[in-house]
Amino acid sequence: MKTKIVLLSLFLLIIASSCSKSVDFTPEFIAETSGKYLYNQDDVIEVFYNNQKLFLKWRGDEKIEPVVLGKNTFFVVDMYKKLQFVKHPETKTWCLSIIPENENDSITYDFMKVDDTFKTPNMHLMDKEYDKAIAGYLEIKKKDSTSIYLDEGDFNRLGYEFLRKKEYSDAIGVFKLNVALHPESDNVYDSLADAYLRSGDSLQAFNNYTKALEYDSGNRRAKQYTEAYNKKKTK
Repeated sequence: MKTKIVLLSLFLLIIASSCSKSVDFTPEFIAETSGKYLYNQDDVIEVFYNNQKLFLKWRGDEKIEPVVLGKNTFFVVDMYKKLQFVKHPETKTWCLSIIPENENDSITYDFMKVDDTFKTPNMHLMDKEYDKAIAGYLEIKKKDSTSIYLDEGDFNRLGYEFLRKKEYSDAIGVFKLNVALHPESDNVYDSLADAYLRSGDSLQAFNNYTKALEYDSGNRRAKQYTEAYNKKKTK
């Protein structure tokens, strides 16, 4: 199945590339349309130009060359979407609009341009700005507590990647984020306690293992550690 998808994508890319037009973008148009467009709550599309050619950055791909269909319109094989640059009639903000199959449908303003300094929560996270990442993800949670961008397991895996590399402060930053988003999960406190313990902070390890036990009294690792810690204190 994956092979068929790859072959179909390559076929579409070859066909689409042969249809790409050469467009002379004006300096004003380039300046106005370059920048970040909010794709979703935690993802952006970056538009840039190089030698009069339009390029995109999206989801880790640093240089996607779309098929230019006109000055305002282009097709992105990676998204399987035809897009156009439009200005919102009220805010006068540039947007990327998805062109529907029925091109007579009304224009939608799908991906709005944001300031160049704008960062999604994930960008803050990748830049290790953990307090800002927490604030951003909490905003997402306010709007949709079931959002796919709040997955406890994803953050836990990232935290343990840092732990494996002995980057303790980063692991603690990620686990704190998970605690903020999932405050009733024993696992997030267990992971944070583990990071503190490996970093040499036994008190914070004890505090977080104690918290883990509040939500799961059967957490064996937390139980063993807190009992050992209390015995040590009474000696």
